[in-house]
Amino acid sequence: MSIKLKKINKILVANRSEIAIRIMRAATELDISTVAIYSQEDRFALHRYKADESYLVGDGKGPIEAYLDISDIIRIAIDADVDAIHPGYGFLSENPEFADQVIQSGMIFIGPTGETMRQLGSKVAARRLAVEAGVPVMPATEPLPSITEEKDQILKLAEKIGYPLMCKATWGGGGRGMRIIEKPDELLILAEQASREAAAAFGNGEIYLEKLVKNARHIEVQVMGDLYGNIVHMFERDCSLQRRHQKVVERAPAIFLDDKSRDFLCEQGLKIARAAKYQCAGTVEFLQDADNGEIYFIEVNPRIQVEHTVTDWVTGIDLVQAQIRIAAGGKIGDIKSSGVPSQKNIRLSGHAIQCRVTTEDPENNFTPDYGRLTAYRSASGFGIRLDAGTAFAGALITSHFDSLLVKVTSWAPDAESAMKRMDRALREFRIRGVTTNLRFLENLINHQKFLPADYTTSFIDKTKELFEFPERRDRASRLLNFIGNVIVNGNDEVKGHKLQTYSITPHTRKFAKKDPKDGTKQLLEKLGPEKFSNWMLDQKRVLVTDTTMRDAHQSILATRVRTQDLLSIAPSYAHCVPNMFSMECWGGATFDVAMRFLNECPWERLKALREAMPNILTQMLLRSANGVGYNNYPDNVIKFFIRQCADTGMDLFRVFDALNWVENMRTTIDAVRDNGKLCEGAICYTGDITDPEKTKYDLNYYVRVAKELKTAGVHILGIKDMAGI
Repeated sequence: MSIKLKKINKILVANRSEIAIRIMRAATELDISTVAIYSQEDRFALHRYKADESYLVGDGKGPIEAYLDISDIIRIAIDADVDAIHPGYGFLSENPEFADQVIQSGMIFIGPTGETMRQLGSKVAARRLAVEAGVPVMPATEPLPSITEEKDQILKLAEKIGYPLMCKATWGGGGRGMRIIEKPDELLILAEQASREAAAAFGNGEIYLEKLVKNARHIEVQVMGDLYGNIVHMFERDCSLQRRHQKVVERAPAIFLDDKSRDFLCEQGLKIARAAKYQCAGTVEFLQDADNGEIYFIEVNPRIQVEHTVTDWVTGIDLVQAQIRIAAGGKIGDIKSSGVPSQKNIRLSGHAIQCRVTTEDPENNFTPDYGRLTAYRSASGFGIRLDAGTAFAGALITSHFDSLLVKVTSWAPDAESAMKRMDRALREFRIRGVTTNLRFLENLINHQKFLPADYTTSFIDKTKELFEFPERRDRASRLLNFIGNVIVNGNDEVKGHKLQTYSITPHTRKFAKKDPKDGTKQLLEKLGPEKFSNWMLDQKRVLVTDTTMRDAHQSILATRVRTQDLLSIAPSYAHCVPNMFSMECWGGATFDVAMRFLNECPWERLKALREAMPNILTQMLLRSANGVGYNNYPDNVIKFFIRQCADTGMDLFRVFDALNWVENMRTTIDAVRDNGKLCEGAICYTGDITDPEKTKYDLNYYVRVAKELKTAGVHILGIKDMAGI
């Protein structure tokens, strides 16, 4: 059989949450673009942001109905130029009409054909196929007639099989539409409940009755088929740990099976897959009577399973990537095209466990909790895999969808190590804001019967100690709890003791409330910039610039100290040190910090400081063509900015260029001179001029830059240290 490989360039994932993200990751690794869909209630869900494109589906419909809107999903796929659609699990994953419409629209459906779904998606039809294939089945009825109209007939059918019974939805999975019926007077009520639940979950309320094995293990075989008729199994998973028929913890392989039983089980799974001419990934589910070891077929799930992660790990096969490759024409046995080796080369390696972390409250009958995650810290480390949905700090958990937060999968060479690794991972989680089942899961995997798999499907319901939770020590926040307790209730250990108090009053120099003495500001106004610079050359004393308010202290001062704080000390400078040369109090990063972080006007700060220190030169840092910003600005912007600075009260402009490119500083220097202010040309120093081997930035280099600055018209030369001298 010759089938041409098709190139898939873009996949639409017709699902949500963790499985949607899982599929997108697999596609991305195959260099395939991804498209997500989301309902209005899922507009902030993580899966829509993990895709290359995302579109609202089912506008105006409910949160569940939106994901069941076949026509709108097809419309989005066509508009987005999609090559293939992956349904994930749940929603439309087992809907044959959806599969047919995808194919009729010219796209690839990543899953079994609609015909196969009709054959296997109905548990009753699948049971017929199993009988034809010679696979052991559980005694069961055909789909039940109308419960309201055919009560007597339903009671007779139940009596024929014998109580206890299991009522099951014909379509779908996940434990929905299932009820245990112990006696005749429960039958009609529970069957009606199961039918309504199935209709709400799968759009089909059809149900049937099956003989109940009370002491049963739940085992499932993973199968994979390609378009050429090749079908393989990937061994089994132990799914016996359930609550309300919903799987809680899954393991692979099932350690209670010996090689002979495992071979028999997997062969039964292959018989059904071959009889159905199965394509893509699917799961054949069985019950094993724990008392006698007999195995019975129960159903086929024609889709990827929630618990596929454990099979991924123990076989080393990426099931989702294999689905995509096979749908495009990849052949089993050709690892390059399909990612799946031949049956003889599929081997088990180690042991894997998956736990489903949910927002269910185990102390309140597992009622789902809803709200916002105020804190979320997940586990990690060797041998731990996380498949999360919308699980992050700030995420909103709603009542519209299932309560799954994250699937945690551990792997190790043996079952005990995998269990200990899972225990460690569960204890690492920190989730606040909603109740979770984490402590229940810890109790479950640490129970003495877990490791040897000494349990059945009723284990959780019958084991009360799983719900005994020791009080949490909460080491992460116990200090906060202690402080809060002391604030509210006080501390008996210090009650009645007078605490010593220490009060240190800072001593400040007193000065008369009058105009301060004249200083460098008045001298500049009298002499002008040129003569002022000559006056500086004539001075024998050191001229001091105070940098308390400058931007170089921004990390310890400027981001915390406001204009009001600076104005409180500014008059002291004017009166107590009138002979101060200048105050560097503005420009550079302080401009940005004042405006963006402190929400203050830097211009108002400059004006106020000028008034508070009328006798001392104000000084600023100016990044030449960058001004006080972080981009190059046009010349007219720089000129206007300098004029505004000068008019508002700035006297001395300390100008530099990070590369000592004097040509880049000329516009700034000229603008300062045009406004009658002092210009200090700052040379950026780096290197070591005392080292004769470092010749690039030697003394001659800095002398040359200084001469260029003097020629450009600066009044003062300065060194801006870039080397920590």
